[in-house]
Amino acid sequence: MSKMYSTANLTDKELKEQGNRLFSLHKYEDAANCYTKAIIKNPNQAPYFTNRALVYLKLKRWESSCQDCRRALDLDPCFIKGHFFLGLALQGLELFDEAIKHFQRAVDLAKEQKLNYGDDITSVLRQARKKRFQIKEEQRINQEIELQSYLNRLIVLDAEKSLSQLEEKQCQGEDENNEYRDEDSMSESKLASIRLEIEERRDTSISRLNELFAKVDDNRRKREVPDYLCGKISFEILQEPVITPSGITYERKDIEEHLQRVGHFDPVTRVRLTQDQLIPNLAMKEVVDVFLQENEWALDY
Repeated sequence: MSKMYSTANLTDKELKEQGNRLFSLHKYEDAANCYTKAIIKNPNQAPYFTNRALVYLKLKRWESSCQDCRRALDLDPCFIKGHFFLGLALQGLELFDEAIKHFQRAVDLAKEQKLNYGDDITSVLRQARKKRFQIKEEQRINQEIELQSYLNRLIVLDAEKSLSQLEEKQCQGEDENNEYRDEDSMSESKLASIRLEIEERRDTSISRLNELFAKVDDNRRKREVPDYLCGKISFEILQEPVITPSGITYERKDIEEHLQRVGHFDPVTRVRLTQDQLIPNLAMKEVVDVFLQENEWALDY
């Protein structure tokens, strides 16, 4: 049972601070209790809801975290933490489309408000997009496996049908009196030859089909965008790469936003950097273009 703390005479702000202290001590249940009391005393403070939402994230209570984030956003639709924590909770529920929407909104708000942690949110956004892509890939793989199995069954059934018809024809020939046997009835050797032909056609078709799917599977395993083709800030595949004097390649719009919003320095090396020092990385642009021509799926990666 959680240890009880005397909070009866505390104000909502004091309750929030008490909750923060308990949170830092990893006493999440007690922290949630303090935030709840703060909310009861003052239900119009969006941060109280996101504080409790963060506790629920730690406890993996995704639904409860979602509810608190939505209540915070009802109070303040432009509250970055509300969108960011909601994205994390939705990601926990594997609702990636909606999670990505809120992560993107948090990124946009961070840029509008000129806050430095926008790049950190972008990293989480990238991870969510990648996870969504991986889930869609798994679904695609399962569908292709089902299709392969289905086509294999059709080939086998078709062959079995042909063999059954051949057996019927053979039985009809055996039932007839030799004196009245149909001139077109086939000899045992002819029937055996046809049977062998049907079986070989079946085996060849199955082999070719499986070879085709094996090639598809090989291409599928390669569906990964190399890290060197992605920007260091947004982690998106590079569209207009530029290189700094330090030798680091960035997406132009990302590094320009960093210089304007955060400061005139290279985000990786921390060396002083100005916009006029950015040089188009034509070699990287060519590499990216070739990759995209061969892997159009990467545009959704």
